[in-house]
Amino acid sequence: MEFKKTLSTATLLLASTFVLAACGGADTDTEAESSEMASSEVMVESSSEATSEAMGELQDGTYTLVEKNFDTRGWKTEFSITVVDGMITESTFENVNEAGEKKSEDAAYQENMVAKAGVGPADYFPQLNAQLVEKQDPAAVEVVTGATSSYDTFKEYAPMLVEAAQAGDTTTIEIDNVVEE
Repeated sequence: MEFKKTLSTATLLLASTFVLAACGGADTDTEAESSEMASSEVMVESSSEATSEAMGELQDGTYTLVEKNFDTRGWKTEFSITVVDGMITESTFENVNEAGEKKSEDAAYQENMVAKAGVGPADYFPQLNAQLVEKQDPAAVEVVTGATSSYDTFKEYAPMLVEAAQAGDTTTIEIDNVVEE
């Protein structure tokens, strides 16, 4: 009987501790959120610098990547970034055909893709390029809904260009891409 009484008291004490801890934690969370919100402006301003440091020093220059083969629709990727003062200042991720015409400037392709996916190359290529310049980190670039395949290619190739920029190697990267029939 004495053991049951001790066990009940211990259980009650433990439950009370959990309740008090849970109640006390709410103020801490609110304070932490307030502190995070107050410092968010500072974080936004320094995020690109922190990202650049985390990725490693980028050497000034223009770094280019090209696919060797055209896909079954007649397009291949050409991608370059320009680095000035250690920051990506320009990104040109694009698909071109044999005549050198850009997919983003093909009105018929744009119209067909918008009808099917809600977005076309004139929309998603500029968005992906702008995100890379803004965020300075390929891993931070978000998908553009409706352009998953191009986004996947971007996410595969952008880190290669960043690595080249870290090494200062401006030699064109050639990708022997496999064309599926």
